[in-house]
Amino acid sequence: MVSAPFITAPLRQPDLLGPLHRLAQSGQGWEYGCFGTLLREGCAYDIPRFRFTGPSTGSEPLRLGLFAGVHGDEPAVCAALVEFVQSLAREPARAAGFDFFLYPVVNPPDYEDGTRFNRAGKDLNREFWRGSIEPEVRFGERELRALCFHGVMTLHADDTGEGLYGYSHGRTLDEALLQPALRAAERVLPRDRRAFIDGFAAREAVICDCFHGILSAPADQEPRPFDVIFETPALAPCSLQVTVAVAALDSMVAEYRGFLAYAQAL
Repeated sequence: MVSAPFITAPLRQPDLLGPLHRLAQSGQGWEYGCFGTLLREGCAYDIPRFRFTGPSTGSEPLRLGLFAGVHGDEPAVCAALVEFVQSLAREPARAAGFDFFLYPVVNPPDYEDGTRFNRAGKDLNREFWRGSIEPEVRFGERELRALCFHGVMTLHADDTGEGLYGYSHGRTLDEALLQPALRAAERVLPRDRRAFIDGFAAREAVICDCFHGILSAPADQEPRPFDVIFETPALAPCSLQVTVAVAALDSMVAEYRGFLAYAQAL
């Protein structure tokens, strides 16, 4: 269990995203774009979206949305998403049949500031699907509606957490993906074994309920995608947070592939 804070200066965004820009420039299934531009105090911040389309399996690829950096003070999970993407580049066969849409820094100004709240004083992860006027939220909602992801995975780091945990929203598939992810990750860091985490009842580090206003798929999207949140303990060493978050993403993608194969065999 984490017992003491580990302070790491946040990576500057150009340093963080440099490897992904180089992959996008290489082609080979990679693309770069932005899904919105924020104007803050005379500065323009593009919100980056990277896309990697894996090798074809003969069917329409399944769209997965992977998000990090909703809160600007969680640099480790941003770095984890970048590391996961680079691992796909090294082994593209793992991406076969998938179309990954990757959002490593949802909130660029606050990543730069290293703050949880945006410069308007809002926690963006309480603003989604509630009629928010915050541009980061409106851009994100537009993206989630337009792409109708088959699955959404969001990474966070909790500075009050005593270990790893996740949100399943009470859905069977979400928990079926989360539990193996937690098992893979707890080889490095422990689970949070408390009965209540973030004010919600938890079982084996899985929470069924959730805050209102989190980044998620639209409530009216049909068929429902899987929608999982994975949390690292923010006081753990940054390198370990990266390791466990990458392991969790690897596990969830592999488990989802297995679930699809099983469903097709029925």
